Amino acid sequence: MKKVLYGLLFCSGPLFCQGIQNGHLSGNFQSNSQLYYEDEDLGITSENLPSEKFLINSFANLLYTTSNFSAGIRYEANHNVLLGFDKRYNGEGITYRYTQFNKDGLDITLGNFYEQFGSGMILRAFEERNLGYDNAFDGIRLKYSPFKGVYLKSLIGRQRLYFDKAEGIVRGFDGEISLNESFESLSDIKTQVMIGGSFVSKFQKDLDPIYILPENVASWASRFSIYHGKWIMGAEYVYKYNDPSATNNFIYKEGQALLANISYSQKGFGLSLAAKRIDNMSFNSDRNLGGQEVSINFLPALNKQHTYALATIYPYGTIANGEMGLQADLNYKIKKGTLLGGKYGIGLLVNFSNVYSIHKAPINEDTEIGKSGTLGYTSDFFKVGDDKYFQEYSLEISKKINRKLKLIGTYLNTHYNSSFIVGYGDYG
Repeated sequence: MKKVLYGLLFCSGPLFCQGIQNGHLSGNFQSNSQLYYEDEDLGITSENLPSEKFLINSFANLLYTTSNFSAGIRYEANHNVLLGFDKRYNGEGITYRYTQFNKDGLDITLGNFYEQFGSGMILRAFEERNLGYDNAFDGIRLKYSPFKGVYLKSLIGRQRLYFDKAEGIVRGFDGEISLNESFESLSDIKTQVMIGGSFVSKFQKDLDPIYILPENVASWASRFSIYHGKWIMGAEYVYKYNDPSATNNFIYKEGQALLANISYSQKGFGLSLAAKRIDNMSFNSDRNLGGQEVSINFLPALNKQHTYALATIYPYGTIANGEMGLQADLNYKIKKGTLLGGKYGIGLLVNFSNVYSIHKAPINEDTEIGKSGTLGYTSDFFKVGDDKYFQEYSLEISKKINRKLKLIGTYLNTHYNSSFIVGYGDYG
């Protein structure tokens, strides 16, 4: 038996693009295909492969736009999905369609849309096609700017679940104000300030035969950003009321998340620091589904996004049921013309990040931590847990030799606790 997998056949391109009366019609398509074969030398047999040897992921978009109006559809055809993608994506149909009107600060969308409030820790709908992830909303979204520097959003809808929709209904409101834009007396000062707040709730009927579950789950968030010369500082805090689910083992504890960052940059030098704390912040529009299938929010991971494949072997993803993390980035350019920098200079990029569990203590002597149907546990907000989930040091040095040659060297030291990150060491 010869080689197992014959590469990737990729096809992508525009369908057409032309003016139609006062509007503009455009489109694109993409098709990814793989052909699979057995290979005894690699230990891959028919048991490891699908019965169908040629698998295809395909989609096409069709868009129509005018100055104030746009509409579009996406058609997907997966016969059948490539290995590594969820098999529930097998099939075909229109998975995304919308109409949008925008005029005089008012933006109305009917149908499907993606959206994000703040950093996304309270609400983020997005698509990552190469990972097989799409949690788009299907409903109504309104955006409005009643005054200069004031930006309002509201939405209601259900999220995509493969070729269906999630059971829960999501409702949200977000407001943001730029103080410097809104108040003329502040327009000329060097310090720029933005503040914002969000409210998101989901509704899902309680059909559980064991527990009495909240049908309406609310969450709120507040945030700010300050820009002053070479400095940027910001923070966001999210609070979620009790939300028993498959992810947190159906406990009735509230959820909290805090993300803070500060950075300084100038020519040849940059420094950024970030910290976060996550506690019971899984937020899905279907409480019975685990993982990220219909996640309402997105919890960012504090670790470096590497460029080269070797460094991405052990990716880190946020553990929603509890973690505390830090990250520091230093970017420095040794000037050209110096003894070390030489003709072109030397670039240095240093990164450090780590993530630990949060401290958890039982509610009382008779209740174990995380027991279903209870408040779960108590947690000191500023106390770090005993388990180290992830830690990484990295140093990247880049040196331009001449106009055509550049050398890049990287040192990487990674601690990766797979029992928690992949398999979870406790209930999550």
